[in-house]
Amino acid sequence: AAAAPAEEEPEEPKMSEEERNAVIEAAVASARPFGTADAMVTTATKAEFGDYQVNAAMGLAKSVGMAPRECAARIVEGLRPLLGDAMEEPEIAGPGFINLKFKESYLARAARRMTEDAGGRLAVPVTGNKKKVVIDFSSPNIAKEMHVGHLRSTIIGDTLSSVLEFAGHDVVRLNHVGDWGTQFGMLVEHLRDEFPQALSRDTSRDVDLGDLVELYKAAKKRFDADDEFKTRAREGVVKLQAGDAESLAAWESLCDASRGEYQKIYDTLGIEGLEERGESFYNPYLSGVIESLEEKGLAVESEGATAVFLDGYTNRDGTPLPMLVRKSDGGFNYATTDLAAIRHRTELPDGESADRVLYVTDAGQSQHFEMVFAAARLAGFVPDDTSLEHVPFGLVQGEDGKKFATRSGDTVRLRDLLDEAVRIAGEDVRSRSENPDAELTDAEKRTAEVVGVGAVKYADLSMNRESNYRFSYERMLSLNGNTAPYMLYAYARLCGIVRKATEAEGGDEMKWPEPADVLITHDSEMQLIRALVKLPDVLGEVEKDLYPNRLCDYLFETSQKFNQFYENCSVKNAE
Repeated sequence: AAAAPAEEEPEEPKMSEEERNAVIEAAVASARPFGTADAMVTTATKAEFGDYQVNAAMGLAKSVGMAPRECAARIVEGLRPLLGDAMEEPEIAGPGFINLKFKESYLARAARRMTEDAGGRLAVPVTGNKKKVVIDFSSPNIAKEMHVGHLRSTIIGDTLSSVLEFAGHDVVRLNHVGDWGTQFGMLVEHLRDEFPQALSRDTSRDVDLGDLVELYKAAKKRFDADDEFKTRAREGVVKLQAGDAESLAAWESLCDASRGEYQKIYDTLGIEGLEERGESFYNPYLSGVIESLEEKGLAVESEGATAVFLDGYTNRDGTPLPMLVRKSDGGFNYATTDLAAIRHRTELPDGESADRVLYVTDAGQSQHFEMVFAAARLAGFVPDDTSLEHVPFGLVQGEDGKKFATRSGDTVRLRDLLDEAVRIAGEDVRSRSENPDAELTDAEKRTAEVVGVGAVKYADLSMNRESNYRFSYERMLSLNGNTAPYMLYAYARLCGIVRKATEAEGGDEMKWPEPADVLITHDSEMQLIRALVKLPDVLGEVEKDLYPNRLCDYLFETSQKFNQFYENCSVKNAE
């Protein structure tokens, strides 16, 4: 059969000069300048590669029409004049990685500079971009026990506050206490019957309310079983919100008693500078929030309540998900209080005028904060250049991976958890003493407290905060691995060297030697200094990304290098 005639290729339409220029202009307009992130400078993956790696050449090579190694060579040409006497000659490895290694002379000088810093900053520079940062953390509820969820928020929030403060920022630590809501009508009416003296300002300060958790349980039991009491409790909420003197006196006595219990926990954990700013503080601002939302058309009526509907948020059935800001009975919701708090912290003249606001709460509240932040932006409650950030954390689980609870299934009280850690640490101290059957001395009790509480705090911080973690006294109190006792042991060893070198007695105050030139004579010494000089990098990462475990990893690695140094190098007997 005769072959079918071949179809002619259609001629590609020619682009006019005008169209061509338009394409080029569009490409130029959408092009992004090569920035710091594109430089891809990272810590070296292995010590033999040096201290840092530049990984930009592979990605950049195609854009500039070069082979990756040729591109790397051009980068090295540009780097050479900038490295000064800090780095060895850059080395190009593999397909185009650039390895950078500190010079020994630079490391020796850097170590000396760290010791000479009289301000105790180890030569870490203060930020050149100082910001006002509000950190909202801990947030226990009045008349309820602090539990492990509060532990994570408190420890992570306090650590991030310290890191940002050390960086040079103006940090405000805020405790958004749950001190307002419908439950207080129930509690006040229970006090009216059981502790009538709590209803007078003259006598309320002297009332011992006993175990607040038991008091709450008793009030809740009456509320569930007694309809008359339930009616009184609901009326009590209205009276409290209207400013009734007796109700306010009872409420204040509850707040005072709770504060006393929380403070014991904060003292044990070493938490300082945490300013209480409870939900009740924002009451005067709530109506203004609703008015502003309604004026902007964001708040609408929904089944008798007032709600904000945001694009992209739906229920499981696909219907729009409301963010309630006012209940059908006129009461306000958590979202309303959080919007008022954002406004006060960032926009209002009597607030903090914060540049950055961090909320350290459990990951279960992620969607709530996403919606609140989005609504605050749409309503104009927050300046464009102010950052609102949720800092989520995972659950604390038992060793079996299930909910961390007592044998009876109750939530573990934070006080009991810390006491148990100190008890176990005390038993360990006792087992190492010359007379294991004797009572612990005051110094030994103090050691047990430092080790026990430190172990709980460090175990939390050393985990990626977004992960759930399994609570294990045995693991966190171990002398092996990335634990507080390992770190404390390394520090005690270090103090022992200094005491021997200065011929100080065990109880004497530590006197650190004067700064001196550092002569690097062993590889373990070199590796230790290489770790020490990276402290500013690590602190900068934590300041930006808010993951304390990176600082813990750095401390563990540095402690390991110190222990290797300890095994290989004598300090007192060195030339």
